[in-house]
Amino acid sequence: MSKTLRVGIIGAGGIAKGAHIPNYLKCKDKVEIVAVSDVVKEKAEKLAKEFSIPHVFTSYEEMLESVQIDAISVCTPNKFHYPATMAALKAGCHVLCEKPPAMTPQEAEDMDDTAKKAGKILTYGFHYRHAPEVEALKRFVDGGELGYIYAARVTAMRRRGIPGWGVFTNKELQGGGPLIDIGVHMLDTALYLMGYPEPDTVFGVTYQKLGNRKGVGLMGSWDYENFSIEDMARGMITFKNGASILLETAFAANVEKHDEMNVTLIGEQGGADVFPLKIYQEKHETLIDITPSHLPKKGYHELEVERFVDACLEERTPLSTGLQGVYLQRIINGLYESAEKGEAIKLTETVKA
Repeated sequence: MSKTLRVGIIGAGGIAKGAHIPNYLKCKDKVEIVAVSDVVKEKAEKLAKEFSIPHVFTSYEEMLESVQIDAISVCTPNKFHYPATMAALKAGCHVLCEKPPAMTPQEAEDMDDTAKKAGKILTYGFHYRHAPEVEALKRFVDGGELGYIYAARVTAMRRRGIPGWGVFTNKELQGGGPLIDIGVHMLDTALYLMGYPEPDTVFGVTYQKLGNRKGVGLMGSWDYENFSIEDMARGMITFKNGASILLETAFAANVEKHDEMNVTLIGEQGGADVFPLKIYQEKHETLIDITPSHLPKKGYHELEVERFVDACLEERTPLSTGLQGVYLQRIINGLYESAEKGEAIKLTETVKA
């Protein structure tokens, strides 16, 4: 591969405009954005004009056939992650796909298998992994400061944060609500810090109590008449190494804080809260709390894109892998299945590393 990564964008929505394209441009001489594709031609043309992208398509298949591209950002609604990613991988491109990986575990497995067979990088947009708090805590975890992490708590709660734009409340296109949208970020963060253990059993419940009626919207007015997702999900996940996670996520809930995203870890040698970062230990017969006095400041998305570019150019393993995407997708779909059936779901399949 040349020293310049030729990048194509699939999906001309907000995440492409606000996160992917601006941060590719910050990579300067390492990257050239050569094409954008969107089923809505006007959106693709507008984005291309704003960022001086030379080629515009309404079909990503045509884009992949017509333009030489090294890497693709998949910025579509969740339903289209799988076909777009598969097409890009089969066309010989590395792929940065927005979260969640897909709509089903089978899709995530196919994506992982195809990437391995093609010898291409497949990574996902879990940008919280690049937060300075997460990076610092990971160093403490890897250094044994927390010991074996046997329990965690995942929180992604909004008081009235149902998105009033896009397709976030459309189950057919998104696969679900807060669990698959914001909960997945904190769940991935916890799993990453825990070493991504293989999931064993899940039990979940979902609620639709506030989103299907009028209310105060802190993120704009939502279409309550066509609200087809959960507005809250709760669950428990157990892992084959004996660890467990408690999860709580909501777009709308009667809680104090307008927005709370956090992970709590509990280990044999210490515990931690991630946002803000605080570590709890017992040392020299004293209970101590450790807080950083300084953390570097750089945008999560900026680091995500920068590291994807470097992984492609240097042909090295990305921070988020296809196998991790499979584990995560199994958990998400297992929680939804558990909520629907009203019983715990055993995740028995084993994925080859």
